Amino acid sequence: MTTRRRRGPGRAWQPYALVLAVVAAAVVVLVWPSSPRGSDTAASAAGLTSAPAAAPADGSANPSASPSRTARPGRTPTGSPLPSASRSARAKKTPPSGATVKGEAGKRVFTFVNRLDQTVWLASNKSDKYPLAATGWVLRPGQTVSVQVPNKWGGRFWGRTGCSFDSTGRGRCRTGDCGGVFQCVGSTGSPTTLGEFSLAAWGGMDFYDVSMVDGYNLPMYINVSGGGTKDPVSPSGCYKGACTKAVSCPGKMQLKVGGQMVACKNPCTAFGGDTYCCRGKWAGRENCIPSKWPTDYTQVFKKAAPYAYSYAFDDSATMPCKGRCNYRVTFGIT
Repeated sequence: MTTRRRRGPGRAWQPYALVLAVVAAAVVVLVWPSSPRGSDTAASAAGLTSAPAAAPADGSANPSASPSRTARPGRTPTGSPLPSASRSARAKKTPPSGATVKGEAGKRVFTFVNRLDQTVWLASNKSDKYPLAATGWVLRPGQTVSVQVPNKWGGRFWGRTGCSFDSTGRGRCRTGDCGGVFQCVGSTGSPTTLGEFSLAAWGGMDFYDVSMVDGYNLPMYINVSGGGTKDPVSPSGCYKGACTKAVSCPGKMQLKVGGQMVACKNPCTAFGGDTYCCRGKWAGRENCIPSKWPTDYTQVFKKAAPYAYSYAFDDSATMPCKGRCNYRVTFGIT
């Protein structure tokens, strides 16, 4: 497995001698999941379409390489029970992207919106030192959930698909699974689209991105409000004249379950080898150059989400926000 250098010296904002503060205690304020059960629709609902593609002409060794910096869950840990039905909430009306949203003192508001025709099981990474109040939520089609996040929090949010959990919160997801439980306790499995955040990381600046470095399972875009930075992405998911659309996934990059495509693998996972895994003579920022690959498969993701990280050194995808910024994460296409 290669080491993904997303959080290492190569980040675009490292010249500022950034020291990321990772503190977490997110509190759900609007929506508790009504039930852990649900079903997926076709892959096209999640912004996935098939695209024929030839296998890459890469003569490097080790075709079974794992994607860069994708942690694998170990033994399935014990999960927390789901919230009782009495604490369930109705779907909320989606607030405008630029609307003023107020959080509690010392906290930000993260709002998650499901614009897809399928259920999304929202998840966040678990922190042993700064445990979250919850790390799993259900977003039915059209539903919204808001989470209070500490001012200096750092971590990831992502969507799981095709999940089924029992009354104790144990189960599995087709994509994005994290420890086999509803309340996440492990790292996300790949391929998974990630929303990554480092709040108040340096000089009052936040840094955030949508990452497809580990692959893709759902369309995602992020909007900001508050603070002193203009939102670079439109409320409908457009960026510099290009908008969020379905990923056209080459056949050999497709992850299928029961004959149905559920996600799109990254090039390293799909093809292996030093070239696509940025190892050996291809290692490092100065050598890991997709335009020099036999086929530049990062464009599979860039064409669908022009604002997203498409490979480990795609640092132009890191976005800043100054001040007390709030975030709106949308699962959907333009």
